[in-house]
Amino acid sequence: MTEQGRSGRIRGTGRRRREPEKRAKALTITAWAAAAVVVLGGTGLGYVYFQLDGNLKSVDINSQLGTDRPENVDNGSQDILVLGSDSRTGDNAKYGKDEGGARSDTAMIVHVYEGHKKASVVSIPRDTMVSRPECASDGDQKDTGGQHQMFNTAYEVGGPACAVKTVEKMSGIRMDHYIEVDFSGFKTLIDDLGGVEITTKQAINDNKSHLDLKPGTHTLSGEQSLGLVRTRKSVGDGSDLGRIQLQQAFIKALINQVKDVGVFSNPKKLYDLANTATKTVTTDSELSSVNELVTFANGLKGIGAGDMKMVTLPVRYDPADLNRVIPLQRNSQQVWDALRQDKPIPASATKDSAGDKGDAGKVVESS
Repeated sequence: MTEQGRSGRIRGTGRRRREPEKRAKALTITAWAAAAVVVLGGTGLGYVYFQLDGNLKSVDINSQLGTDRPENVDNGSQDILVLGSDSRTGDNAKYGKDEGGARSDTAMIVHVYEGHKKASVVSIPRDTMVSRPECASDGDQKDTGGQHQMFNTAYEVGGPACAVKTVEKMSGIRMDHYIEVDFSGFKTLIDDLGGVEITTKQAINDNKSHLDLKPGTHTLSGEQSLGLVRTRKSVGDGSDLGRIQLQQAFIKALINQVKDVGVFSNPKKLYDLANTATKTVTTDSELSSVNELVTFANGLKGIGAGDMKMVTLPVRYDPADLNRVIPLQRNSQQVWDALRQDKPIPASATKDSAGDKGDAGKVVESS
């Protein structure tokens, strides 16, 4: 985790959108946030609140960004930025070389619609070239940002607050919450859940992610699940866009299965999951206690995979570097306008996108 992620918990000063109704149903956010949302939501953890509170880490996004943010629209919807951190230090060192800073290997904007019965998830490719705003960096330093910067460097230079600021500048949408999960935490969570069952339509053999699966049904361990969501060279066109399709398929498999893991009748398993969850996530300061996290999660636990639309930000390959992508401005604006107006994302928004092509997403399905 970054140093920002370890900062003390200071109450946010931003005005929150109105609370969802107690019986509202909404999204189990993503695999990256499953620890916080699925495991803790509605599980009656009062007897261990004190112990679990001490595990949580948070960052005060509101105080760091101040008033230079999009309008906080009070329409009953919620927008959450979910990041998967790819720091290569500590337990994560074996997944790659430590180049001096963590990056947001996975980024998703989760939009929960008014009424809390449906949601949309927009994946942002890590290699998207964007206009990165000025952000606070180490100590009293400032990173000036600039044009044509890779999206995932925002987290590297300025931590969670810079990632949120970059997303808000891109989309014109204010993020209500921030949730981050790192590699090792994700792996431990899946192991505590007892694995995730998927079916592969073709063999996956990826030396980079250390994943070797034959066609058929598998119950993936945490290590294998981590390998799957990091795989790209051996599926689709070998790009990050194919990896995003795999991630989205895995998330749907996890959401379909998570209610059947038997934690509610097994106090020890429940505690182990909660302990892992609270050690794994970094949140914004408004979710910085177990009580607040559970209240939040209770409004986000009812929507199944079929109630959620998952898309990738509309992009094209960068002619100057085919390893990078550039947002399709008109199409991307359709996505942001739809979410801002709390409307479904139109199919036309992703029709011409490189992220909507390829068959990597068909390689994996829920069992």
